Amino acid sequence: MGTVHARSLDPLPMHGPDLGLHPDDAELVEAEPETKQEVLENKDVIVQRVHIDGLGRTKEDLLGYEIADVFMAKNLIDVMKKSHEAREKLLRLGIFRKVEVVIDTAEGEDALPNGLDVTFEVTELRRLTGSYNTMVGNNEGSMVLGVKLPNIFGRAEKLTFQFSYGTKETSYGLSFFKPQLGHFDRNICVNLYKVTGQFPWSSLRETDRGIATEFNFPIWKTNHTLKWEGVWRELGCLARTASFAVREESGHSLKSSLSHAMVIDTRNSAILPRRGALFRINQELAGYTGGDASFLKEDFEIQLNRRLFWDSVLSASLWGGMILPVGDKPASIADRFYLGGPTSIRGFSMYSIGPQSEGDYLGGEAYWAGGLHLYTPLPFRPGRGGFGDLFRTHFFLNAGNLCNLNYGEGPRAHLQKLAEYIRWSYGAGIVLRLGNIARLELNYCIPMGVQIGDRICDGVQFGAGIRFL
Repeated sequence: MGTVHARSLDPLPMHGPDLGLHPDDAELVEAEPETKQEVLENKDVIVQRVHIDGLGRTKEDLLGYEIADVFMAKNLIDVMKKSHEAREKLLRLGIFRKVEVVIDTAEGEDALPNGLDVTFEVTELRRLTGSYNTMVGNNEGSMVLGVKLPNIFGRAEKLTFQFSYGTKETSYGLSFFKPQLGHFDRNICVNLYKVTGQFPWSSLRETDRGIATEFNFPIWKTNHTLKWEGVWRELGCLARTASFAVREESGHSLKSSLSHAMVIDTRNSAILPRRGALFRINQELAGYTGGDASFLKEDFEIQLNRRLFWDSVLSASLWGGMILPVGDKPASIADRFYLGGPTSIRGFSMYSIGPQSEGDYLGGEAYWAGGLHLYTPLPFRPGRGGFGDLFRTHFFLNAGNLCNLNYGEGPRAHLQKLAEYIRWSYGAGIVLRLGNIARLELNYCIPMGVQIGDRICDGVQFGAGIRFL
């Protein structure tokens, strides 16, 4: 048997040649010979050896888990499939620049007539790599410089230093990533960081210095993250005109919190999905492991996407959350929820809904927001099959509310307060997908349900980010 390069395989035919026969003449023709795929599927083989060429500092016990399924293959088609899956697993480790697969007949004194040897030819990443790129956040951009030490101890560990300079935020951090052998989705990450951000809607400047440790693991179809974070926060006024309420929040505080997040994501894309659903729920408990911030915080996100006729997509989203202070001290302005802007309730200025003091928005203790969207192709489909497919026409309806709660009134009063003074908006626009990284929106918005103190953006509004309502 000759050598097969799995990366260059063409799909094998699923049916035999077309003989051009009329159905009435079928009994006059001899049985059609087996197709190529059937022959290969019916030919039993045994994978005798798996070689990995090109290893330097990588430990072999790490790779044994990733290629083990190749030995279970029973025919040539199965060998190709499992070898391709093993190649994808090796690339996912983030330690190889290139992985190629070669399947050949077994050689040696103990070679069987139907024996195969599978060889993975790998090229390791350099010990030190650097990167420079731009990143789009929620309506802000940043330049990111990074230095990475991949596979530092030979078992897919990674040490990364990253510096980010943005329009509203500057940060740098050092992180260490360690996966579990044979279970890359189970991993531990430790981060040391400093982040300085400006929040003009609140006339607030915040500097965080902290350490975070998180453990990621899958359970069935769900992904979970357990996290502990300790952060020293310094709040200050961004302008001399800052309100007294913001000045009162200024100063130093220490937060120590435990959090858990669960995610179920069946969408085909996180940026502009055409089908699938997302469910995300997060809980955070602060104060019981130290610090002077004490609260219980819950928030969730639901998104459903369904493909309709003419390549259009109907999407529905629902967000919500509540923060409950523990003790007599109210929640900090840095921990509250914010709502409004081109990434949430369109037609309103960035985070300009809800409680405010002298023009500074203070956030709220509870919120909800919902969105209904219809995405369609551009009229007349210009650039179809190429650049034009990155654009979508967008029709939307958004609604939501954000407020503080009176905890002596009970749950029914909370729901009633969230149902009062609902802000909503509708409009249409153009959406541009930037790969699987971010998306841009240019919308014409008509805000409704505007309350005293809200800032609106009546007309054209631009948005950029990775998470949209």
